[in-house]
Amino acid sequence: MKKFIFYTILFSLLSAFQSCGPVIVSHRLADPPPPWFYPHRVEAVRYVFFPEINIYYDLSSRTYIYLDGGIWIRRTVLPSRYQSYNLSRLRYERIRNYYDDDIQRYHQDKNTNRGRSNTSTRRRGK
Repeated sequence: MKKFIFYTILFSLLSAFQSCGPVIVSHRLADPPPPWFYPHRVEAVRYVFFPEINIYYDLSSRTYIYLDGGIWIRRTVLPSRYQSYNLSRLRYERIRNYYDDDIQRYHQDKNTNRGRSNTSTRRRGK
């Protein structure tokens, strides 16, 4: 009877501690995410977007994607103009349900009017 109680308590403690640890979020679960990306729940995410500096990070290929002179560039390191930014302190958005290789199409669909008022929406009563 004592062994049963001991194993029950031990199992309860182990399952409680297991739920407290960090959860790895990546397109491929074998690859850990970068140090600035700390998820709070399980998600399947391929891209992360930094709206302040207008850069995407591809978790599957471990590359930064950004516009340079109207051309989308993929690099494994940030360019020198972004080196002063601390990515762990910047706000980022997880891009859910988009796994295509072409981030340009997603960016055109979702971020063309970011930060601007939507002038195509009509107000009530007018």
